[in-house]
Amino acid sequence: MNKRIVASIAVTAASITVLAACSSSNSTGNGNTPSNNSGTGAISVPGSTGQVYPAASGTETAGTITWAEQPNSGPTWIFPITAAGENSVFNIYTFSWEMWRPVYWTIDGVTGGVNQAMSLADLPVYSNGDKTVSVTFKNTYKWSDGTPVTADDLMFDIDMIKAGLKLSPANWSGYVPGNFPDNLASMSETNPQTLVINLTSPVNPTWFTDDVLSQGPMNPLPAQAWAKTSASGPVVTNWKNNLPVDEKIFSFLTAQNKDVNTYATNPLWQVVDGPYKLSAYNASNQGYTMTPNPTYGGPHAAKMSVFQAIPFTSDAAEFNAVKAGQIDVALIDTSNFPQLPTLSALGYKYFGIADFGFNAAFYNFQDKTGDFNNIVDKLYFREALEHLENQQGWIHAYMNGYGSPDYGPVPEYPRSQYLPADATSNPYPFSVADAVSLLKSNGWTINAGGTDVCSKPGTGTGECGAGIPAGTKLAFNFIYSTSPTLIGQQATDLVSQASQAGIHITLQSSNFDYMLENYVDPAAPANDNKWAIEDFGGEGQNAYPTTFGTFNTGGGGQIGDYDDPTANSLINASVSSSNPAAVENEASYLTKDLPVLWQPNQDWVWTWKSDISGSPESFESLTQFYATPEFWYFTK
Repeated sequence: MNKRIVASIAVTAASITVLAACSSSNSTGNGNTPSNNSGTGAISVPGSTGQVYPAASGTETAGTITWAEQPNSGPTWIFPITAAGENSVFNIYTFSWEMWRPVYWTIDGVTGGVNQAMSLADLPVYSNGDKTVSVTFKNTYKWSDGTPVTADDLMFDIDMIKAGLKLSPANWSGYVPGNFPDNLASMSETNPQTLVINLTSPVNPTWFTDDVLSQGPMNPLPAQAWAKTSASGPVVTNWKNNLPVDEKIFSFLTAQNKDVNTYATNPLWQVVDGPYKLSAYNASNQGYTMTPNPTYGGPHAAKMSVFQAIPFTSDAAEFNAVKAGQIDVALIDTSNFPQLPTLSALGYKYFGIADFGFNAAFYNFQDKTGDFNNIVDKLYFREALEHLENQQGWIHAYMNGYGSPDYGPVPEYPRSQYLPADATSNPYPFSVADAVSLLKSNGWTINAGGTDVCSKPGTGTGECGAGIPAGTKLAFNFIYSTSPTLIGQQATDLVSQASQAGIHITLQSSNFDYMLENYVDPAAPANDNKWAIEDFGGEGQNAYPTTFGTFNTGGGGQIGDYDDPTANSLINASVSSSNPAAVENEASYLTKDLPVLWQPNQDWVWTWKSDISGSPESFESLTQFYATPEFWYFTK
């Protein structure tokens, strides 16, 4: 589950042989529903494995629901304004959002779009040529101290974001220079519940609602409790549009955030509007416990249960705990997909599908080691590497067939109206021979099993390209996360296939948290020359799949500074134009231009004990990395 919000076991040589024997036919697990996981009233979803079930009727019983944390992926950031290096689903979707909800909730099972019942505000109203946005909060939500959630709280959040960015652009993961909040002209409150946001230029309403007001992340913050400059000082009231004061408040809040040992005891973090409060947090392993917030104003089970996250040191340890019945809800690693029928026999249900995001290995366009920055800048090189990925073989060998190929930022499943026609088949099919041909025709001498060398420097036809001197070796490093196991398996096979084309790749293992903090350019630009390619898992996406912030120049979510004028133009159109085809055009271009090494999407298979029930959507949403335990209850 290693995803940013926009992841052992050693692989033996035998696995390479298995891959080479795979046919090129689609061997996905889409629609594969084993009979031993069926049941009365079971609901099947196209492109998925397993099933979900209608909510059980009868008495709802509360208890403690245990949740398995993936290895090396516990939350390390509690402040809802998330820094660039902390931008993960573990810090946001399954931790912060249990306590502080975004303005709009945009996932309902495996369907995109605003979930009005779970949103803090009515649908926004756009006017003035899509330059004015009015957000009216519902009167059903209040803070746990009894104060209503109002327009003031969203204004406070925006003022804190502005102050944080003034101090450093890395202070907010959603920041893209020139866009929100740079394009914010003014804010006003027409009444206590309504905030009017005036922008300097038009925005695409779908994008602004789905990606800024919901995914930014934009969370109303309790100004009546958090507008402080010190722990012992009073709450200040002159924070509105007052940058010097706001910078002091932001600095205080982020300092409190860094004191991880006080997450569960700091009075600041006890003022919430979400369904849960943090009652325990272990700073050494990031395990935590949350108790129901009795003042929560959103929909939930009649009796809410305690939510307890249990950390594990390995995927194997987690799966053993599931088999022993010690965990109620867990993500199943791909290496254990063959044992899903066993879980059914042990009293578990399961469901899996790909998420709206994408899996990828990210290039570092700033890595000057061995002139890699100039090598990766060449499309022919990126095309050659893409030809070395055996996506169908990986799905068969490493995912037990439960996955689907993915050739761009919009995956095949879950079905999206924005999937480009040219992304439904592989523009760069697996072929070592094609990779060799591309390199040879662009000035490289091929040394299969060794290291290719640029023998024809220059910028003309048949030459290596700008910035690549004669004698340059096609050798670089590849850093990967050891969890889930799938990442290492794919990386190992890529290295084997690349070696046949004379590309020498050195693998280096790491973990998700370390990689986000040290190998993401906005978070640690000083480390640019320490990595050429990295694979921590991928990017979580919303149902409106623009890569704004991820692939446009200067985006706050940039990994390795991909920089392409055409991509910038198309991405900007998807967020500023009301053209319904704009985001599809963006996805089509990125499918072919390869800002990353696109990889197949596994089904994210979740399992839960049969005596736990809730709305079907609450279990489907797990595959999109959204945890909504407030809907779950025990039936025994």
